[in-house]
Amino acid sequence: MKKIIAIALALSLSSCAELSHIVNSLPVGTQTISNLDIANGLKAALDQGISDQVSKLTQEKGFYNNELVRIALPEDLQKIDEAMRKYGLGDLADKGLIALNATAEDAVKTATPIFVDAIKNMSFTDARNILMGDNNAATNYLTKTTNDKLYASFSPVIKNSFDKVGAADIWNTIITKYNQIPFINKVNPDLTDYVTNQALDGVYTMIAIEEQKIRTDISERSSTLLKKVFALQDKK
Repeated sequence: MKKIIAIALALSLSSCAELSHIVNSLPVGTQTISNLDIANGLKAALDQGISDQVSKLTQEKGFYNNELVRIALPEDLQKIDEAMRKYGLGDLADKGLIALNATAEDAVKTATPIFVDAIKNMSFTDARNILMGDNNAATNYLTKTTNDKLYASFSPVIKNSFDKVGAADIWNTIITKYNQIPFINKVNPDLTDYVTNQALDGVYTMIAIEEQKIRTDISERSSTLLKKVFALQDKK
């Protein structure tokens, strides 16, 4: 999520004194930034970050067309995929993969308010530690504070999406055909749990990419406000 670290800092400042502490800590040349500018600029960066990355995953084939987060089959289903293709059912196998990824796209639409809530509840100490921490500090913080809530939000959406996008019928057909093959061990996987966890991994992967960009590439700091805030991190 682009500029997530900066958002965390702005939303966690709980008093004018804390805001003044941050402003006074910035390198020479950043003192002209006002408390209101910091808050408004970093809230805008949160909106931009959600739009640039997390929202991309909700688009049609947002997971399937992204090699970094595409949901592959779990190990016990890979043999099904191989068998389907061996017996001339490659098209059906492809439809199964596309359907799995489509259910994740629906689930990620519920992520934004959970991330916003986590950021609003971030303490001043959390924000300072994240800003001055490792390049994955924000991603680790968000994983710790949102994973359970996101799982609870994603799982029922994915379960319902299996019917909506036709994934349930496709996978029932695939598994039924596979289980009819002589001398194989029958399977009955929990696809909802598997896809839910894969969707979570995909979201955090994209957040980590954006965090790395804003921390290491000044050109990714799209406003003067962000440049001034992250000047402090650059001096560590």
